[in-house]
Amino acid sequence: MNPRKKFRALVAKPGYAIVPGAYDTLTARLVQLAGFDAVYLTGGGYSRASGYPDIGLLTMTEVTQWISRTVEAVEIPVIADMDAGYGNALNVVRSVREYEKTGVAAFHLEDQVSPKKCGHYEGKQLVSKTEMVGKIKAAVDARRDPDLVIIARSDARAVEGLQAAIDRVNAYLEAGADVGFVEAPQSAEELAAAARQLIKPALANIFEGGKTPPLPARELEAMGYRIGIYPSQTHRAAIAAAKKVLAVLKRDGDTAAIESELATFNDREEAVNSKHWRELETKYLKNV
Repeated sequence: MNPRKKFRALVAKPGYAIVPGAYDTLTARLVQLAGFDAVYLTGGGYSRASGYPDIGLLTMTEVTQWISRTVEAVEIPVIADMDAGYGNALNVVRSVREYEKTGVAAFHLEDQVSPKKCGHYEGKQLVSKTEMVGKIKAAVDARRDPDLVIIARSDARAVEGLQAAIDRVNAYLEAGADVGFVEAPQSAEELAAAARQLIKPALANIFEGGKTPPLPARELEAMGYRIGIYPSQTHRAAIAAAKKVLAVLKRDGDTAAIESELATFNDREEAVNSKHWRELETKYLKNV
C-alpha cells in the first residue's frame, strides 16, 4: 500500500495511533526510525523552527516546500497542517492541490480567521460555520486522490463553547471531511464528550502546557479516539537539549562533560540515511 492507503487503513482499524510531531525533516526521519506508523508535521513547530511564533506568518509556498522535502525523506504516512487554508474557499482549492502534490497522506483544515493563531493561544477568531462548511466542500472537491484524508478542525471551544465546537466539526464531517478534530478541550470530560459525539473518527491533540490535559494513550483509546497527534514533544526536547549543551560549551569551552548524552557520529549518519546514499554513489559513480 502507498502511504495514503496505509493512513486510511490506520484510521479505519480499531485502536489508537500515536503520531508524534516533527518540526523539521530530520525529526520526521527520527519518528520513522523510532517505529511509529505515521508522523505529524506541525505548522506551529515549523514556524518556531523558522524563528516565528505560531501566528500564521509563513506562506503556503514556504510550508509546502518543507512538506515536500519531508514526505520524500520518509516512508511512513505524513499528516500536514494546513492552518486555515491560507484564505477563503478559493484559496483552499489552491492549497489542497498544492498539498496533494507533496504526497501527504492527510492534512487538517481549521475554522479560524486567516491568518490563524496557535490553538492554545488566546484571542482566536472564527469564520462562520457556514463559511467553513463551504471551505470543507471546496477541499473535498479539489482533492484528486480519494485516499487523501481530510481532517476537519474547529477552534470554537474557546470562543463558542464545547458543544458548539462539536456541532461545528460534525457539520464539517457531514460536508465530506474524513476525521474530526475538536481543538483544545479543557478537561478529561470534555475530551470524552468530543470523541463520543463526533460522527466520524476523532483525533486528539496532546501536549503539556496547553489547555487540554495530556491523558495517557490508553485513556484516549477508551474514549474512542483513533488518532493522537503529539506536536511539540520533540521540539521541546530539542530546545532543552540545545540549551543544555550550549551552557556547558560556554562554561567549559568543550562538551566533554556531557558527551555521553549526545548522539554519536553514527547516530547522526543513520538519521539521514547516509548508507543509502553511499550505496547509490557506488552504484552510479563507480566507473566515473
